[in-house]
Amino acid sequence: MMASLFDQFASPTLLGLPLVVIAILVPWIMFPNPGLRWVTNRSITIQMWLTNRFTNQLMLPLNVQGHKWALLLTSLMMFLITINMLGLLPYTFTPTTQLSMNMGFAFPLWLATVIIGMRNQPTMSLGHLLPEGTPIPLIPALIIIETISLFIRPLALGVRLTANLTAGHLLIQLLATAVFVLLPLMTTVAILTATVFLLLTLLEVAVALIQAYVFVLLLSLYLQENI
Repeated sequence: MMASLFDQFASPTLLGLPLVVIAILVPWIMFPNPGLRWVTNRSITIQMWLTNRFTNQLMLPLNVQGHKWALLLTSLMMFLITINMLGLLPYTFTPTTQLSMNMGFAFPLWLATVIIGMRNQPTMSLGHLLPEGTPIPLIPALIIIETISLFIRPLALGVRLTANLTAGHLLIQLLATAVFVLLPLMTTVAILTATVFLLLTLLEVAVALIQAYVFVLLLSLYLQENI
């Protein structure tokens, strides 16, 4: 039972070849491409409107230097949302449930923000390790604590996204299994369980959207500290 429960998080293979690359590339194919005409269709119009709204909201706390990251952060946001939403479909694989993939996104981007801060304003970046007005006896301990918290940031980004999506998928599978098992035995309990299952599915849709937004939002906050 436990082995089959976690089989959904195993990377799919076909003839010994991993299919995770296809799962990563498919979301980009689903986005409609704008044509050369001035008048576009409704799907492209909605996509552009949502992209512009998110970009404006994301770039609001950043200064002009941070606006260079708009294309990267917006693309990452749309990519994570699409992968998370496709992972809620039956018999699909969610690459963002893999900690290795999430860390592959979190660590390089976090490191880029730190390098930018060290290059442009090293004094202010190092000043975050020691709050102003700290008593002299606490200085060594606070520097160690702040340094550890700095290096934990990419791990927290990756673990947060992985844990939330993994927990949601496990709950959905457990409730779906309970509905099929209870349906011939206790119909009333099965109907109540199915109702909870539908509500949980709606909650997971919200979690898929929110976690992608939180991932990119925290990256933008880390960038704001270093520019």
